Parts: sequence; structure tokens; C-alpha cells
Amino acid sequence: MTVSRRTRLASVFSVLVLTACAGGGSSSGAGGSSEPVTLRLGFFANITHATALVGIEEGIFADRLGPDVRLEPVTFTSGGKAIEALFAEALDASYVGPNPAINGFAKSDGAALRIISGAASGGAFLVVQPGIESPSDLSGTKLATPQLGNTQDIALRAWLKQQGLAADESGGGDVSILPQDNSTTLEAFKAGEIDGAWVPEPWATRLIQEGGATILVDERDLWPGGRYVTTQLIVATEFLDAHPDVVKRLIEGHVAANQLVNTEPARAQLLVNDQIEKTTGKRVADAVMSAAWENLTFTNDPIAASLARSADAAAAIGLLEPVDLAGIYDLTLLNEVLTEADLPTVSET
Repeated sequence: MTVSRRTRLASVFSVLVLTACAGGGSSSGAGGSSEPVTLRLGFFANITHATALVGIEEGIFADRLGPDVRLEPVTFTSGGKAIEALFAEALDASYVGPNPAINGFAKSDGAALRIISGAASGGAFLVVQPGIESPSDLSGTKLATPQLGNTQDIALRAWLKQQGLAADESGGGDVSILPQDNSTTLEAFKAGEIDGAWVPEPWATRLIQEGGATILVDERDLWPGGRYVTTQLIVATEFLDAHPDVVKRLIEGHVAANQLVNTEPARAQLLVNDQIEKTTGKRVADAVMSAAWENLTFTNDPIAASLARSADAAAAIGLLEPVDLAGIYDLTLLNEVLTEADLPTVSET
């Protein structure tokens, strides 16, 4: 960490800075080797991954990891692709939604990954064309989701089932669901080719501001206390076993980034937009950024109860075999970091 950055961040992250400095030394695992370690960290260029974007853009991750760890950020457009990269040993840790983590855990018989922290909650909506005012108005409509089996796709299908509306994987049923890229969804909605979409921020806000959409369902209303996991931090089990000290330093950076996100939201939004622009070549409009930000909560709590309910919902609609999630969390290092920073610890239940 440079002197200027230490000075700039000390007021907010002093405890974590001291922890990171005290935890220096070898970045390797049980072997004790001093060879540099490369940490390949996945993320989306999306507001729901603000913790990752701030940590990368502000250099917080690099500072906490130290000079003996080489950070390689890797951008993904879907959680499914991030899990595929982790399976292919091309990724060590990643920010993903709940359902990709569940799928990866299930497909590997619980061996491939662990959830090591929460990151964000909220920020998903079913937005529709004006005139659609109730579930009964959805029969015969076309609705979009970001990807078949992704977090929002599961949420929509489960909700439609609760409303007595059928939707199959091929786009048939009472409601036709069209999994597609979010940018395609926006243009299709504006052209009147689809009737709505269950999407995460900032796409829900963009559909409202640019397409005249109205909110039919705010997903927060479907969860106890309005809290459900949107984004979480996972790590490859093999990497965690080999380099627990590196993972702890990554978590220190994660917690520090969340501290900045929550204590300096205006500055955090600029950092997020700077990193989005570097990654995609385009900035999010300020009006979209500020409106979408209000719909998200950034938290270290993985909100474990909501993950179990998401798994049950995926199984109930036939997109996932029933899965035992015992062992999917390893929050030991997170709670060590939170305790050292005098922050509330979190639970697996």
C-alpha cells in the first residue's frame, strides 16, 4: 500500500489496514513456500457487483493481498460462465449470484467451491409494459430473464408457479419466458416485442427510465425483512485449502471495499462507474446509477436462509435436483476478519 493510499483510506479502514499489515509474509498455504501466488478473481461489470468493482478500481484488493500475490481480475457476463471457469481451473474466486453457486456446488457433489461472504442484497424486479397491473394480466405475455436457470430466471418461474401460471423451459405455457442478454431485453421492450422482464439492477431502472416500464414485483417484497442474497463471494475449495492466508487477505479487501461502499456511497458510485467504463467502454448514466443504487444493500452477510429457499425453488420448478447444501459455506475467515475489524459477525443459518 502506498503512503498516499494509506492516508486516504485510514479513517475508514484503519483496523483492516493494521490486520493486513500484520498478516504479511508468505502468500502460500500449508507448504510455506515464498513463491508468488496468482489470484484470479471473477466479477461482473454490474452495479450488483459494486463491492468487487470498488475493490478493484480503488486498489483495495491489491493493497490487502500484498506484493507477493498477483491479482488477475476476470470479467464475466453470467454466473454460469464463472462456474465453468472455476471447474476448468481457470478461476480461483468470484462474485456470483446464488443459483450459479448452488449449481456449481451440486454438480461437483459439494467439492468445487465454498461461499466465503455475502456482497449484495436486493435490486431485482419484474417490470412490465404499462397496463399490466396484476398477475392475471400476464397470461399470454412474453417475459425476459437474463439466462435460463440464473437467479432472476428461477425467481420469475417460481413466482409464476405461485400465481398459477405455467412456463416451460422452451418458452411455452401460459407465459413465454425468453432468456436473453439484458441489453437485448431493453431494446426488445422498447420495441414492444416483449411485455416485461425480471432483471437485476441497473437494467430494471433502465427499463423504467428508458422504456417506460412499471414495477409489478419488487423481489424484496417476497422475502422476510426484504433481505435475500443477490451477490456473494465464492472461492475454489482447492485454492482455499492451499492458500487460506491469501483468501483471508482477499476477504479483508472485500470487507474494506464494502465499508467504503456503505460509508461513501457517492464516491463509491463514481468508482463503480469508472470500472464499468474500463471494462465495457461505456458508463452508466448518473440518473440510472443513483436510482439503482437505492434498491441495493451491500452487506457481508450471505443471508444463508435465502440461499436454501432459492435451491428449493429451483428444485420445485424442475431446474435443479434436490440438493443438500451442507458445507457450501465456510465463513470462518470472514468472521475472523469481521471480529478483528470490530464488525458484526455472520451466520450460516
